[in-house]
Amino acid sequence: MDTGFDLRNFGGVDVFLRDCPTRAVLELLAGKWTMLVLVALEDGRPMRFGELRRRLDGVTPKVLAQTLRALEREGLVTRDVYPTVPPRVEYRLTGLGQEVGGLIQSITDWSQANITAIRAAREAFDERTAGGPPPGTAP
Repeated sequence: MDTGFDLRNFGGVDVFLRDCPTRAVLELLAGKWTMLVLVALEDGRPMRFGELRRRLDGVTPKVLAQTLRALEREGLVTRDVYPTVPPRVEYRLTGLGQEVGGLIQSITDWSQANITAIRAAREAFDERTAGGPPPGTAP
């Protein structure tokens, strides 16, 4: 049964195919640190590396640098270097980054608004499955 349009027939993309270029974008956006960087920069104020690192509790300098570089490569973040001693580097979202940052901010808001219900569901699930799955059922 056909469940939708196959955009490949119209020169489009299909995210469900492993070689689809949009899949790489989704993989980047789905990363924990990517999402948090986008939300941290979402207010439009530029931030320095150290400031971002302090804001994102638990991120290592290496992972933050890799995340910022990937976001810059995709055109979501700009990196401005100022010729001072020592050099000052600031990061900010591009227009494209602001667009996706707003979407991710909505997900963040939803997560914060629903954390109580999610925790309750998690606890109920853990209580139900404490003894493992019933025999003959899939996990």
